[in-house]
Amino acid sequence: MLIRVLAADSLQENGFDVLEAADAGEALRILNERDDVDVLFTDVSMPGPMDGVALAYLMHDRRPDLGLIITSGRDTPDLAALPTSSVYLAKPYLPQELADAVERQTVH
Repeated sequence: MLIRVLAADSLQENGFDVLEAADAGEALRILNERDDVDVLFTDVSMPGPMDGVALAYLMHDRRPDLGLIITSGRDTPDLAALPTSSVYLAKPYLPQELADAVERQTVH
């Protein structure tokens, strides 16, 4: 949770509006209720029955225009197996690297 809070604070400091979700289920509820979300930033390892890669694939199918950033500090996924046009950001990353990745993935 601390890493999520730090990432959210960093993005807010860079001018992004941020919505936080504790797990994939909460993220899905938010994404189903709102159409103003431009980027999903998810970790490979998430609490609950769905990991971040599965969440990214599900949202890629539902909303192909949604920018996807996938991160991990432990479980590096097969990059070729990630959703098309997603970005992988390995931990540890600098706050500016995260902001730059979000900017690149934001729908204009």
